[in-house]
Amino acid sequence: MKKTLIVLVALLAMVAFVSVAVAQKTEGGKTTTTTTTTTTEKTKAEKPKPPAVKSTTGTVVAYEAGKMIKVKGAKDKEMEFSIADKAKVGKGDIKEGAKVKVTYKKDGEKMTATAISLVPEKKPAEKKPKAKKEAEKK
Repeated sequence: MKKTLIVLVALLAMVAFVSVAVAQKTEGGKTTTTTTTTTTEKTKAEKPKPPAVKSTTGTVVAYEAGKMIKVKGAKDKEMEFSIADKAKVGKGDIKEGAKVKVTYKKDGEKMTATAISLVPEKKPAEKKPKAKKEAEKK
């Protein structure tokens, strides 16, 4: 009885980890049998990873609302993005010459913008004349 139970448990464990599919194909009177073995480890490895979310900042070279945006970033590198249907486009006027931040997903060679926002221009800090600085020290 114990031996039978142990054999049944071993068979169930083997079936749980390995599935075997047998397919028969007939071509011109010739029958071929194909056996495929799939394990749970292989199934986990085959799942595609979602594209990574990245971002870049640069100057707009070309822009078509809802379709595409081309940005010139660091080291004068131009990047072209298609704009996703549900992309978040920030407030303001996105046009050529504007500085923007583009958040995108890269899937192979295709880059899709998921968010576009204007980067506010930094105003240079006002410099105080030296005479006023010296008067403030005293």
